[in-house]
Amino acid sequence: MSTNSVQAQQTGSNGKYASVNGINMYYEIHGSGQPLVLIHGGGSTIYTTFGKILPELAKHHQVISVELQAHGHTSDRNAPSSFEQDADDVASLLKQLNIAKASFFGFSNGGNTAMQVAIRHPEIVNKLIIASSLYRRDGMPQSFWDGMNHATIDNMPKQLRDAYLKINNDSAGLMTMFKRDAVRMQNFKDWNEADIKSIKAPTLVIAASNDVMTPEHTVALYRLFANGQLAILPGGHGDYLGEITTSAAPGEITYVLSLFDQFLHSK
Repeated sequence: MSTNSVQAQQTGSNGKYASVNGINMYYEIHGSGQPLVLIHGGGSTIYTTFGKILPELAKHHQVISVELQAHGHTSDRNAPSSFEQDADDVASLLKQLNIAKASFFGFSNGGNTAMQVAIRHPEIVNKLIIASSLYRRDGMPQSFWDGMNHATIDNMPKQLRDAYLKINNDSAGLMTMFKRDAVRMQNFKDWNEADIKSIKAPTLVIAASNDVMTPEHTVALYRLFANGQLAILPGGHGDYLGEITTSAAPGEITYVLSLFDQFLHSK
């Protein structure tokens, strides 16, 4: 299959695949309006990260939700994962779909990918929502990095393992995804602040008060953006989105959706 053509293969939902930079990349399109790209977290899928809010987002946007290398329905490539490569994959997909410009909403690792889209492909970015992401190692407690260096598949939340295996009944594929994510984080190096400062798109930086990164780190990240806004909400990692490993109250999700809507529709 040509790397410059979108494959029309349908899945059981409205999902499709595109051949992108050597992987068979899964994506779904919901709703209509201004394009909004959703980029899931590590070890995740479209629905484990965004399942509780995607239908609401699709009421006012053309939502393009993707699954990255080795995640969910998307195949692996014979190379380590990187935020830079993930960003190039997303940009290539949008080019194939003839979407010249979009807003991007990334959670956790997906927020890092969204930032790299804005750094590497600024011409395609309208607005950014960067949710629970990091740019420096000292933004996370040392215990996180120590645990990551010794992580096994058993440390991966069961909900995420089950979601992968429901899509692919393939324990080897699950292990590949886990290793890609683990090695990427084990090798994570601080980002150059000048790269983040180069992002001119309006950016909403959001995190939780008891997130995996400290509130101080989130504030420091927000201050790097030329056109930044900041929100720190109660709870833990992904609570405010209703991410699958959390148990957020419906009212909290409704509130954060109103924040997103106001930000995305502001001038």
